[in-house]
Amino acid sequence: MTGTQRTVLAVAVLGSFVAFLDSTVATVALPAISDELGGGLTTQQWVVDAYLITLGALILVAGSVSDAFGRTLVLRIGLWGFGIASVAIAAAPTAEVLIIARAVQGAAGAFLVPSSLALITAHFRGPAQARAIGLWTAMTTTAMIAGPVIGGVFVDTASWRWAFLINVVPIAVTLVLLARGDFRDTRAPDAAIDVLGAVLCTLGLAGIVFALIEQPNLGAASPAIWIPGGLGVVLFTAFVLRQRRVRAPILPLDLFRARIFTAGNVATFFVYAALSLNGFVVVVYLQQEVGFPATLAGLASLPVTVLMILLSSRFGTWSGRVGPRWFMTLGPAVMGIGALLLLTVGEPFSYPWQMLPSMLLMGLGLSATVAPLTAAVLGAVSTERSGIASAVNNAVARIAGLMAVAVLAAIVGGALDATGFHRAAIATAALLFAGAITSLLGIRNPQPVERA
Repeated sequence: MTGTQRTVLAVAVLGSFVAFLDSTVATVALPAISDELGGGLTTQQWVVDAYLITLGALILVAGSVSDAFGRTLVLRIGLWGFGIASVAIAAAPTAEVLIIARAVQGAAGAFLVPSSLALITAHFRGPAQARAIGLWTAMTTTAMIAGPVIGGVFVDTASWRWAFLINVVPIAVTLVLLARGDFRDTRAPDAAIDVLGAVLCTLGLAGIVFALIEQPNLGAASPAIWIPGGLGVVLFTAFVLRQRRVRAPILPLDLFRARIFTAGNVATFFVYAALSLNGFVVVVYLQQEVGFPATLAGLASLPVTVLMILLSSRFGTWSGRVGPRWFMTLGPAVMGIGALLLLTVGEPFSYPWQMLPSMLLMGLGLSATVAPLTAAVLGAVSTERSGIASAVNNAVARIAGLMAVAVLAAIVGGALDATGFHRAAIATAALLFAGAITSLLGIRNPQPVERA
C-alpha cells in the first residue's frame, strides 16, 4: 500500500467513522436524555429516528453530488456540518432542540459515507481494493458497535452531552488530512441535482416513519396517523416514479438490473434492520430491566467489536479471492443463531451464560458478512458510479435501521420487559435468516463480475 493509499484509507475511515458512531452512540444515552429532557419512549425513538430519517433520505442525494461534483468537496461539507450539529446537540436545552439538531447531524452524515467509500474505489484496484474495503468495513462497523461503549463511559462519568461533543476530534483530524493530502476532484460539466426528487424522498420517508412511531400512542384510525402516513407513501411513490424520467436521477433505477446489486441491497436491508433492532433493544434492556449502568450496558457488545477488528479485513480478502456468496449466506445465518440464544436471557440474569455466547456468534457472523457484502454491491457497478452505488447501499442500511426502530413498540408489545426482549430476539433472528436466504438465492460469483 502506497503512502497516498494509506492517507486515502485513513480519510475514508475517519470520515465515515463519526457517521456510523453516532448512529448508535445515542442509544446508550437515551435513558439519561429522557431523564433530563423528558418525553419518555417517544423522545427516545425520535432521538434515533430524526438522525436516521435525514441520513437515509439524503444519502442518495449525497451520492449523486459526490459523483458529480467531487468526493473530497462533499466530504468537507459533511464534516463541517456534522461537527457544528454535534456541538448543537451537546448544548441542547430541550428535547425538541436536540431532535432538530440530530436531524441536521443526519443530513450532514449523509455526505460522509458515500464520498468516503468512493475514495477507496477510486484509488484501489483488485485484491488491494477488497482488503481496503475490508479494513474500512471493520472500522466503520466497529464504530457502530462501539458507540454504546463510548456513550456509556461518558454517561456514567460525565454527561451524555460529551458523547456527542467528542465527534469534534476525529472530524478535525480528517480535515487536516484532507488539507495536507493530494486529493483532486473531477467535476462533471453537465452535473445536475434533482432537487424535487430530494424533497419528495425526504418528506415521503418522514411521513411514513412518523406514522410508524406514533401509531402505538394514537392508534391507526387517528387522522394524525393515517394522513401523514398516507401522504408519505404517495410522496415516496412519486419519488420512485420520477426517477424513471428525470435527466439526473438521485436513484438510477438501472442499477438494479444487475442481479448482484439488487440481491445485495435486499440482504443489506434484512441484516441492518436486525442489527439496529438488536443493538437498540440490548442496550436499553440491560439498563432499564437488568439495572446495568450505561458503561456496562455498552460493554455488552464489546466481543462483537473485537471480532470485527480481528476478522473483517481477513474475510474481505478471502471474499476477494473466492467470491462473496457463501460469506453472505453463512454470516447472517450464524448471527441468526446468535440472536436465538438471547431467548435464554431471564431471571436471574447472567451475562457470561445468557448473553456472551450470542455476542460471540453475532461478531463472527457479522465479520463474515459485511465486507463481502459491501464489495459485492460495489463490484456490480462501474467505478465511476461507485459514489451513487455506495449511497444506495448505505441508504438501504440506514432506512432498514430506521424502520426497525420505528416499529419497536409493535415488536416488543409496548414494553421492553423480558417478554418483549424475547420477541425482539425472535424478530432479529427472522430478519437475519431472511438475509441469509436472499444471499443464497440471489448472489453468484461470476467471472467477470456483472456490471451495471
